[in-house]
Amino acid sequence: MEFGEKVRKARLAMNLSQKELSEMTGISLRTITNYESGGRKPKTKESYQKLSAALGLEVSELMDDMDDFVIKAQEQYGSRGRRQAEDVVRTFRIAAAGGELDDDDLDFIKEAMMQTYEDAKKYNKRFANKTKKGKSTEGDSN
Repeated sequence: MEFGEKVRKARLAMNLSQKELSEMTGISLRTITNYESGGRKPKTKESYQKLSAALGLEVSELMDDMDDFVIKAQEQYGSRGRRQAEDVVRTFRIAAAGGELDDDDLDFIKEAMMQTYEDAKKYNKRFANKTKKGKSTEGDSN
């Protein structure tokens, strides 16, 4: 079950409207609507925590490993890192959708992809820092 479906099911089980859930969590009504329609997921762990508390669920019931990976990418690398991580997750899910691999193989591939992504970001960050330093030095001499 997808994130939005989980939120909607839990909200309805508690006889809450989207507006009531919004007021309980401090998350906008529009965002709650987007969550439930599948158009959006929380960008922070804090939002997952607010939703899980309001709905009487564990955070782990709403969030999967891939969600955690995307949030970590955003925390470390900003919105661009988040978009890149979402692309990695989307590609992985498409590749895994054929159902040819068993759960152990899928877990191995997922962990390898996440580690490769994190390693690439760290590697590329070294060069970005050098470029920024070079630009600031050039700007200072003018």
